[in-house]
Amino acid sequence: MTISPSKPIRIMLVDDHTMVRRGLATFLKVFSDMQLVGEAENGEAAIELCAEVLPDVILMDMVMPVMDGAATTRAIRQKFPHVQIIALTSFKEGKIIKSALEAGAIGYLLKDVTADDLAWAIRAAHAGRTTLSPEVAQSLVEIANQPPAPGLDLTEREREVLSLMIEGLNNTQIAGRLTVSPSTIKSHVSNILSKLGVTSRTEAVSLALRNGIVPPVVM
Repeated sequence: MTISPSKPIRIMLVDDHTMVRRGLATFLKVFSDMQLVGEAENGEAAIELCAEVLPDVILMDMVMPVMDGAATTRAIRQKFPHVQIIALTSFKEGKIIKSALEAGAIGYLLKDVTADDLAWAIRAAHAGRTTLSPEVAQSLVEIANQPPAPGLDLTEREREVLSLMIEGLNNTQIAGRLTVSPSTIKSHVSNILSKLGVTSRTEAVSLALRNGIVPPVVM
């Protein structure tokens, strides 16, 4: 399916590498339905330039000095919700992908994308349609299939008890600290071990510290 806008799509480039911007600018000249209206080398400059040139679509790098791509995307989308942003980057880590999409990017492509695929993505973004590189889509599937981080279902009281366990306190000492009965603490500890999927206090403490379930004790 071909998406043909009635007038050229106004495009802005945001990338801290001059050669990347030059390459993209050359690429855009090939397509009569696309017009380059501005370039910026970092996020702050991009926000200012966006207000001046009012592009339809922005090709946004994700890792830049001054202000990264996700923060820039969020700021632009808040101020100019009609502007569509495609993340165009070399990074395919799940955390970066997720931050870009949560910030409001409509697409996420890797810089090895073909010219035809990039052109299609720009037209799709202008029409309000999402485009993701196959590798990016795979990363999102893997993120969705990951088991939840341990400790998310601990109650506030159980986190308190776990913090005191990390300090090395036994049940009686924890009970004294929290002014409850030792039997109540024993019940909390049992729930903590069950929720964390471990069988001992030592395992619980180790897992909590590895996963940042509670802040480490500062000695």
